[in-house]
Amino acid sequence: MTQQFYVSPEQLMKDRADFARKGIARGRSVVVVSCADGIAFVAENPSPSLHKIGEIYDKIGFAAVGKYNEFESLRQAGVRYADVRGYSYDREDVTARGLASVYAQSLGAVFTAEQKPFEVELAVAEVGLSQADDHLYRLTFDGSIADENGFVVMGGLAEQVADVVRAGWESELDLAAAMRLAVKALATDKEVDALPPTAVEVAVLDRGSESSRGSRRAFRRLGAEDITQLLAEEA
Repeated sequence: MTQQFYVSPEQLMKDRADFARKGIARGRSVVVVSCADGIAFVAENPSPSLHKIGEIYDKIGFAAVGKYNEFESLRQAGVRYADVRGYSYDREDVTARGLASVYAQSLGAVFTAEQKPFEVELAVAEVGLSQADDHLYRLTFDGSIADENGFVVMGGLAEQVADVVRAGWESELDLAAAMRLAVKALATDKEVDALPPTAVEVAVLDRGSESSRGSRRAFRRLGAEDITQLLAEEA
């Protein structure tokens, strides 16, 4: 009888983690930045239809890097969770913290129990009435969750991109300045000053959506013209 090949649990977890990290590192980066006007999501993504950024609920947005089919299934599950919870209880009961906890449990269960871990990294953001009330959560492939301050950078050359964002980020930045900073950071490995508007996907959670647009839904996706106009604004 053939003996089954034994792999220690420590080695198995390490191999899964290495596999997931390599898959995520191959993806293009995403930057999420808290600014005076709200929370800006900027992703290097030339595709007009396969979005890496999406809306979850009234004031909650989602961004991801990695395998599209995996993070899209997580985004859809998050929308269902938020809709059911908001309908069953109250819209105020749907929070980024609660959603991040659900995502962490799902990612952790897949990482430990399934044959292949998800090759994804997620950011869940909730805009508040003031910048102090903003919430940014970063979730990794193994279900780890971190409460970030000011900005989140994921995927690709995340450390290099994060260094550029860290050097230029200030809480007083408006949306245009935050976008310019994010686009500049995403171009760090391209040997150019900034990516063209056609190469980025941009969305924002408007802090004043209820007063300016009369809507609780703060998420707004920016088109190519809006991106070009904001990038052209003077600092």
